[in-house]
Amino acid sequence: MEHWGFVGRADELTRLTSAATGHAEHGLILSGSAGIGKSRLLHEAVAGLPAEHHAVYCAAANIASSGLPFGGLAQILPADPPAGLSPAGLLRWAVDGLHAESGDRPMVLAVDDAHLLDPPSAALAHLLVREGATLLGTLRTAEPVPPPISALWTEGLVGHVELDPLTDDESRELLTALVRGPVEAGSARRLIRLGGGNPLLLRELVLAAVGGGELIETYGFWRWTGRLTLAPSLADLVGARIRGLTPGVRDVLELVSFGEPVGLTLLLRAAAAADVEAAEERGLLRVVADERRREVRLAHPLYGEVVRRRCPVTRSQRLLAELADLVEGAGARRRDDVLRVALWRLDSGTAQDGALLLDAARQAFGRFDIDLARRLATAACDAGAGWAAAELLATVLLFADCPEEALAVLDENPDDSARRLTARAAVEFFGLGRAEAADTLAAARLADPAETARIRAFEALIRLQLDELPAARRLAREALDEPAAGVATRALARCVLAYLLAAGGDSAGSAELIAAVEADTAAWRRDTPNLQYALQMAEGTRVSAALDLPGIDRILAAEFAHLAQAGGFGFGSGWVSLLQAQASLLRGQTEEALHAAEQACAALAPARVYDGSAHFARAHVAALRGESRTAAESLATAESVTGTALGRYYPWQEQARAWTLACQGELAAAVRVLQRAAARLRADGLHAHELLALYDLVRLGEPQLAASRLAELAPVVGGRATALVIRHAEAAATGAAEELFAVAREFAVLGYLVFAAETAAGAVRIFRTARDPRALAASTLMADVLSRCGTLRTPALLAIQPTLTVRERQVAELAAEGVRSREIADRLYLSPRTVENHLQRVYTKLGVNGRVELAPALRLLPR
Repeated sequence: MEHWGFVGRADELTRLTSAATGHAEHGLILSGSAGIGKSRLLHEAVAGLPAEHHAVYCAAANIASSGLPFGGLAQILPADPPAGLSPAGLLRWAVDGLHAESGDRPMVLAVDDAHLLDPPSAALAHLLVREGATLLGTLRTAEPVPPPISALWTEGLVGHVELDPLTDDESRELLTALVRGPVEAGSARRLIRLGGGNPLLLRELVLAAVGGGELIETYGFWRWTGRLTLAPSLADLVGARIRGLTPGVRDVLELVSFGEPVGLTLLLRAAAAADVEAAEERGLLRVVADERRREVRLAHPLYGEVVRRRCPVTRSQRLLAELADLVEGAGARRRDDVLRVALWRLDSGTAQDGALLLDAARQAFGRFDIDLARRLATAACDAGAGWAAAELLATVLLFADCPEEALAVLDENPDDSARRLTARAAVEFFGLGRAEAADTLAAARLADPAETARIRAFEALIRLQLDELPAARRLAREALDEPAAGVATRALARCVLAYLLAAGGDSAGSAELIAAVEADTAAWRRDTPNLQYALQMAEGTRVSAALDLPGIDRILAAEFAHLAQAGGFGFGSGWVSLLQAQASLLRGQTEEALHAAEQACAALAPARVYDGSAHFARAHVAALRGESRTAAESLATAESVTGTALGRYYPWQEQARAWTLACQGELAAAVRVLQRAAARLRADGLHAHELLALYDLVRLGEPQLAASRLAELAPVVGGRATALVIRHAEAAATGAAEELFAVAREFAVLGYLVFAAETAAGAVRIFRTARDPRALAASTLMADVLSRCGTLRTPALLAIQPTLTVRERQVAELAAEGVRSREIADRLYLSPRTVENHLQRVYTKLGVNGRVELAPALRLLPR
C-alpha cells in the first residue's frame, strides 16, 4: 500500500505536458496546499518526456538549501565553477553550462517547491526561461514566492494554475488504488470527506486505518469502522500546517474546530475580527454562503481532528460551553441547532437537560447517524429522560447491530406500555431472528384501544416478514380502522398494506398509501423516527416489484439514500445497494450490478438476520454473468443464514436458485423451481412477483408454461414493463419473430437491456431457422444492445451462439471485412475451395444467407 499508480488529474497532466512540448508558453507553475499532489503531478509530467528529445533537469528546493547561493539548483549545475566570478558572471557560467550540456535538445527545468529557491537559483531559473528554456514548477499556497519566479507569470512568460483538490471520483479512484480493491460506498464517502481532496492526507488516513485494524475487508469490499486513527505521521503532517499561530488565531481555529460550521456573526462575537481575518488569510478557514447567512468552516476536515485532540481537556470544555452559550443566546433557530447545542453541552460536561439530549438523539437518528444517536440517547437516559430515551436507545442499538445490548436497556427500564412491547419485539425479531416475537404481541391484552392498535400494526409488520400475509393484511387493516389509533400507528399499518399492494401488483394503490404516510411525516418523525425505514422498504418494494427504473433512480437520488450510505447505517446502506444492483442489472450493467450486490453483502454482513438477502442478489447477478461458482457460493451462504424470520424474501430466494441452476446447465431443474415458486406466489396473492417468476420461465425457453397465466395477470399487475413481458411471452409461445423483434426494440427504448437482448435473440433464432433476411436487422439490434451491456451469458443468448472452429472464425471475420475468397486463401495458406467450404459451414451454423449478414452475426459471438 506504500505506492500507488497515478490517478486523476488528467487535465492538469495534459496541460503540463503541453507546456513542456509546445510553443505557446515557456512553462507552467502549479500552486496548491501541502499534500495536494503537486510534486507527484510534476514527476509524472517529467517522466513522460523522452530523454532523446528533451534535456530535462530536475531539482527539489528545500529549507536547508534556501540560505545557500545556488543551493536550490545545486543538483543540476556543472561542477567546480571558475574562481573569481562576479554574481552576474556565475549566472552566465551556469546558463552557458546547462545550454552546452543540453546540446540541440530543448531544455526543460522542473523545480519542486520553487518558493524555497534561494535568490541566485531563482534568478537563474528566470534567466533560463528568458533564453528559451521551459520551466515546470510547484509552489505552496500562501508561502512567499521569490520575485524572479513570480515575475515569470506576471510578465506572461509562463502559465500559473492553482491546483484544486481531487474530485470525489478521483479520491474514490485513489482509495481503490491504495487498498488495492473496492471500498464500500458509505465508508468511501466518509474517508473522502475527511481527506478533503488531499491525496497525501487521504493516503495517511488509509494507512492509519489499515494499521489500526479499522479498515476491514468483507466480501471483497473494504469497510471502515468509522473510528479515526491519527497516526503520528498524519498528526505531524496536519500539525505543521497549523503551527506557529498567535493566541488569538489559535482561539479562532479552536472555536471553529469544535463548532463547525459557525455563523460568521456568532464567531465575530466571540473573537476579534482581526484574528478571524488572519485565520482566513492563512488558509485555515473558509467562509461560505449558506442560505441567507455566512458560515465559517475549516479549510480541511482533518485540521479539526488534530486541533481537538491536541487541545487540553479544560480548554476544550470551556470552548464547547462557550459555543453552546452563543447559540442559545442568539436563539436556536436552525434545524441543526438543537443537535449541535446538545452535543456541545454533553462534551463540555454541562448537559443537564434530558429533554434536550433526547430531542438531539432523535434528530441524529432521523439522519441515520447511528453512532451519534447512540451517544446522545445514552446521555439522555443518564440524564433521566425516562422511558422515551430508553426506547430510542434500544432502537438505535438494534440498528447498530447490537441486539443483546438493546434488550438489556429495555430490561433495565420496565414498562407495560405498547411501546415497550413493540420495542422488545423489534429487537427480538429483527435483531435476533426470533419468530416467536409475533406470538408475544398477539398474546398482549391492553385496555387502551390506541395501544392495542399500535401492537396490532407492529405485529402486522412481523407477520409480513414471516410471510404470513393474510394475518399481516388483517392486522394492518384492524389498526388502520381503529378510530383511536395514533398517527404513527396508522403510518406503520399503511406501510404494511402498501408493501402487500405492491407485491400483489397494485403499484398505483401502493403509491397512494405511501403518499398518505409521507403527508403525515411531520406528525410521526419526532415520535417514531424509525418508521422512515419501514416507509422506504414499502417504496423500494413498490418500484422494484414493478420494474420501475425511473422510480428506482428517484429513490437513489433522494436524501434517504445519501444519509443511509453516509452515516454508518448498515441496514440502510445495504438496502440502497440492493436497489442499485437491481437498476444496474435491468440495464445490463452487470459489472456495476455485481459491484452493488457485493457492497450490500459487506454492509449487511454484521446484520445476521438480513445477510442472506444480499447474497440472493449476488447469486442472481453472478448467474446471469455465467459465473456459476460465485452464484453457487452466494446461494449457499444466503440459505445458511436465512431462517423463518425472513420468509418474505422467498421470491428472491427462488429466483436466485433458479438462475444458479440455469447457469450450471440444469435448465429442467431451474424450470421446476420457477413453476413451484409461481404457484406459491399465486396462492399468496403476490402477483407482481408471480409475473416475474413466470417471465423467467419465458426467458429460460419455456413460454408455453407461462403465456396463458401471464395474459390473465395483465389487468392485475401494473407497471410499464408488464405489457411488454406479456407480449414477449405470447410471441415466444407462437413463434412470432416479427413481434419479438418489435418488443425487443421497445424494451431497449425503456432501458431494459437484458430483456431487449434476450427478446431480440428469440427473433434472431426464428429468423435464422427460416433463412429470413430479417435476421440481419434483428442481429444488428441485438449486437447494438449487447454492446451497451456488461458480461451476459443467459441461456437465451447462448442459444444463438454456435461454436465456430478457430479456422472458421478466421475465415468468417475476414469475409465480414470484405476480403475476397482468393485473398483469404492467400493470407491463410488455404485453397479457395477450402475457404468457400468454411464459409458455407459458417453460414449454416449462424443461420445467415451471405457475407452481408456475417458482421452483425459475428458480433453476437463471445470472443
